[in-house]
Amino acid sequence: MELKIGRAIIRHGMEDLYEYSDVDVVIVGAGPAGLTAARYLAERGHKVVVYERRLSFGGGIGPGGNMIPKIVVQEEALPVLRDFRVRYKPAGDGLYTVEPAELIAKLAAGAIDAGAKVILGVHVDDVIFRGDPPRVAGVLWIWTPIQMSGMHVDPLYTQAKAVIDATGHDAEVVSIAARKVPELGIELRGEKSAWSEVSEKLVVEHTGRVAPGLYVAGIAVCAVFGLPRMGPIFGGMLLSGRRIAEIVHKDLTAEANAIRA
Repeated sequence: MELKIGRAIIRHGMEDLYEYSDVDVVIVGAGPAGLTAARYLAERGHKVVVYERRLSFGGGIGPGGNMIPKIVVQEEALPVLRDFRVRYKPAGDGLYTVEPAELIAKLAAGAIDAGAKVILGVHVDDVIFRGDPPRVAGVLWIWTPIQMSGMHVDPLYTQAKAVIDATGHDAEVVSIAARKVPELGIELRGEKSAWSEVSEKLVVEHTGRVAPGLYVAGIAVCAVFGLPRMGPIFGGMLLSGRRIAEIVHKDLTAEANAIRA
């Protein structure tokens, strides 16, 4: 029995890694923006893989507000909650509270049920770039425990038409691209201190493409564009995920039409 168990894991696990080494979209980070984007992109027929460095979903949702098990969303984000069938309670002043565990579970289930592949324990180590002018064409990755151990191990490659950085406060993928591919002309301005009502709007407005093939969503937008952070309100993260899905879908559709023409 043990042999059969091991072979089943190895065979089917390796088949997945092989299948998802060439995708339409790589999303780095399985937080609120990344999972939301994954669902909306997969629903539009795109082949999507989400890499999450931890062994769990949700990004910053789980701790709630300073370990108090509630998070807040604003009224504008309610359509996204309804799409994912997440329950919410009015909290006054156009705000609503949500259970962190429910939001994590339903965002993940929504993305997976739509057809996105989520792989946990993956550390994205670098980007692939091609062309003149350069374009981001995928990522290099290793397993997170290897990265944490400090061992030198050569990464594997995932080719993609679009890469979305949804890694959170440090905008890790955009930071790598800015440092290692200066030809892309990316400038990170750094996240500013909290101003929630301003940041919630600006994060959604600035969500988008930062270089050919490279996009940013969620709290990573703050680090790229020098925006204030917002704290335990997550409506902007959900709306940013939905918006980046719309932008990437539009870009990939335009590119496919141009190739056919």
